[in-house]
Amino acid sequence: MNESDIIPHLFKTEYSKMVSVLTRSFGLEYIETAEDIVSETFLAAIDTWAYKRKPANPTAWLYTVAKNKLKNHLARNHTFNKIASEQLADNSQLNEIQVDFSDKNISDSQLQMLFALCHPSISAEAQICLALRILCGFGLNEIADAFLSNKETIHKRLQRAKEKLCSQKIQMEMPNDDEINERLNTVIQTLYLLFSEGYYSESNNSIVRKELCVEALNLAYLLLDNRKTNNHTSNALMSLMCFQASRLEARQSESGNMVLYDDQDRTLWDKEFIEKGFYYLQQASKWEITSTFYLEASIAYWHTVDHNHPDKWMSILKLYDVLCLASNSPIVALNRIWAFSKVHGNLPAIEEAKKLDLNTNHFYLVLMAELYTQTDDMDMAKECFKKAHHLCKTSTEKAMLQKKIDKLHRKPNA
Repeated sequence: MNESDIIPHLFKTEYSKMVSVLTRSFGLEYIETAEDIVSETFLAAIDTWAYKRKPANPTAWLYTVAKNKLKNHLARNHTFNKIASEQLADNSQLNEIQVDFSDKNISDSQLQMLFALCHPSISAEAQICLALRILCGFGLNEIADAFLSNKETIHKRLQRAKEKLCSQKIQMEMPNDDEINERLNTVIQTLYLLFSEGYYSESNNSIVRKELCVEALNLAYLLLDNRKTNNHTSNALMSLMCFQASRLEARQSESGNMVLYDDQDRTLWDKEFIEKGFYYLQQASKWEITSTFYLEASIAYWHTVDHNHPDKWMSILKLYDVLCLASNSPIVALNRIWAFSKVHGNLPAIEEAKKLDLNTNHFYLVLMAELYTQTDDMDMAKECFKKAHHLCKTSTEKAMLQKKIDKLHRKPNA
């Protein structure tokens, strides 16, 4: 790694750990103070390392400086008087403050922070913003890009969410046994939304945002590392994300255009992620329940199987039949139609798709266009592609659809 890259890299890997540990020491009401201390620590690193040699252990240097800055803050800042009076008999004890940056405390602090930020009293959109900022170390501009917003709007959204953390007196702690499953479902849904935004981004001109997928995977590992949160659903979610992540490199061409599943270069699929996905799918199967994430992960597994496997599409269709009973999602219904076409043919699939009545959904229109193309009805295919082009939101997808329209214009109707 180049010298110029070390601080940005450490910011991505250590910011969340440091903020979580410092906040755990004094409570969520002081989360902004923790953020300020950590930011000041990284500024000190920029100033110091530019003129002196980088320390032998940069991470340990950051932790030490953060501890010292916390001591200085406690010594001078009146907002900590109450804490100081309760925890410190006199100023001489400032030097004895213990901030635990052990691996276990870091992991515990991050997990507790994740549950606090995903409290059900906070909107899903705000939860993702908080997670990106505090647990992923994203800057305001990066979060604004992810939500097709601006820095000021994101700042206000984060401020309101932090105020709710305080006004609701949300504690940075693991939920008790009676609440853990319900709260865990909220956390898992937030991670799923975060990964989904990276896997297919409707709020950014880049269809795939790998950094969001990576952060969702990193946060999911926190769940699997804890006995209370390592369960069927968290393993199923991890399995699904690993299978999906295995195809990230193949989903975009070198020019940034979207590549559909049937056109993807299988040599670009990540075998290690596929193996991990299968491992976590097996782990999830140890529980005698079946979640929607388990069904989706099972479908994702079959998508990694060779096209010539005789049971592939029938297995996928059966899984979608079950998933449709549990989920009312139009995307699930549309994906089922694609599997249906592979098993029963394109004309029956077109009739099946018409029953969904999703004429204003651009995914539906793309699906219908593909089905019409394969039945050589080029006029209907062109019409559907044009409607989808009008409705879709990203420039990369519009470019992909325009290429398909241009290709059809050069192809006579059968």
